[in-house]
Amino acid sequence: MNKKNKTKKERLRDRLKEQIKTHKKAFALYMVLRLLVLITLILQLIHGNYENAFLCILTLILFLIPSFFEEKFKLDLPEALEIIILLFIFAAEILGEIQNFYNVFANWDLILHTINGFLCAAVGFSLIDILNRYDKFHLNLSPFFVAIVGFCFSMTIGVLWEFFEYGADRLIHTDMQKDKIVESIYSVTLNEEGKNIVESIENIDEVYIFSEDGTYVLDGYLDIGLNDTMGDLMVNFVGAVIYCIIGFIYVKKRDEGSLAEKFIVRMKE
Repeated sequence: MNKKNKTKKERLRDRLKEQIKTHKKAFALYMVLRLLVLITLILQLIHGNYENAFLCILTLILFLIPSFFEEKFKLDLPEALEIIILLFIFAAEILGEIQNFYNVFANWDLILHTINGFLCAAVGFSLIDILNRYDKFHLNLSPFFVAIVGFCFSMTIGVLWEFFEYGADRLIHTDMQKDKIVESIYSVTLNEEGKNIVESIENIDEVYIFSEDGTYVLDGYLDIGLNDTMGDLMVNFVGAVIYCIIGFIYVKKRDEGSLAEKFIVRMKE
């Protein structure tokens, strides 16, 4: 029994050494980001911010996802793709949520959703490409259809995430959709005769909101998440298209050493 456990430990140690050797930059980045997250975790605990402390712990767990999938499913994640995944997790959880980059930088959320579209397309595209090349499944999809599946997979994940944001905002009163101020309204609801004719209110300077909790003065109409949702889906579309074009070029030519190869997940030999 001890001999068996020892053999297993030795195998895990050898795999870790191999991963460090082949993915030196990704491993170095992982160690740096891990250290930053641990420092942030300690600071949040000292200040009693337990919700942020939970986000730090969640981030540390998410950092293990690339290695987990590589080991569990015998995949070979390119180093460039692994670096993007690690940076995305850090940017979303630590910088975005704890350091409030979502509000400090106007386009932070859009940048992350673009990367998310890219990464989700990588998952869907690579999955079909692997099955396409695996004799057991007898698939023979053309590079174009592999790209289409990857694109559809990415957009589906993007839509499901927006469902999640909407549900969280309605059920537990968060603001994941990030309400925005707009200066123009175009709606048939404003038509006094009830006709299907669009009425517009433009150049809105001030809007007053009266409630039992007080009076609020806004610089425009408060949009309740529609613009944020559509913006997220549009940039998700852009990220997905970029990856699928890269993937299509690689599958079409199978050019070893090309730029496209740096973003394609493959089965280990």
